Amino acid sequence: MAPDAFGCDDVGVAPWRSGPDHTAARRRMVDVQLATRDITDLRVLAAMAAVPRHRFVPASALADAYEDGPLPIGAGQTISQPYIVAFTLQALDLRPGGSVLDVGTGSGYQAALLAEMGAVVTSVERLPSLAVAGRDRLADLGYAVDVVEGDGSLGWPPGAPYDGIVVAASGPAIPDELVAQLGVGGRLVMPVGGRRHGQELVRVTRREEGADGAVRESLIPVSFVPLLGEAGWSL
Repeated sequence: MAPDAFGCDDVGVAPWRSGPDHTAARRRMVDVQLATRDITDLRVLAAMAAVPRHRFVPASALADAYEDGPLPIGAGQTISQPYIVAFTLQALDLRPGGSVLDVGTGSGYQAALLAEMGAVVTSVERLPSLAVAGRDRLADLGYAVDVVEGDGSLGWPPGAPYDGIVVAASGPAIPDELVAQLGVGGRLVMPVGGRRHGQELVRVTRREEGADGAVRESLIPVSFVPLLGEAGWSL
């Protein structure tokens, strides 16, 4: 059997197309993993309840699609823990109609949530196989996300300035290139720290133009795959 878009060889013919919609599992995920903790943004909770996370994982992980943990999606990448995704989107505090750059398309799940919340989403992915699969999956679900291939550590200048930038991989520092692509009042949320350990989720808010116009906040400890590219970790 040929590998699927996630780089797995046990998927067969897209089982999610005819399987259950997992509505109850999504509601349980929201009620137990998110709402009972510190996720209070009703827009984030509604999006998490609406977007079918099981459509973004390989068949071998379907049973765990709504569990409280990350899952591998192939190519050394993961779909993040639901709580961390929700926390990140809450920290981004994006208004409907805002433009957002999603760095690291991966499976496309975070881009789908952003689109569900009413954002205008550009998602950049370094790996062509993930970019193609993510683009097709998002289109199949009806999410109008512009998925582009490129070095996400450098952002995507053609779409700048952005109201929000969210990065799904950890770098040694926040790239200046990303901060420069934030509009005034925009927020960037990204994990920063060691290649595998000692990471924290950081939010940068651009208060005004210029190098000194950004305010940085440390949020929570996290663990993400490394951000590879010219302004991230070396390949």
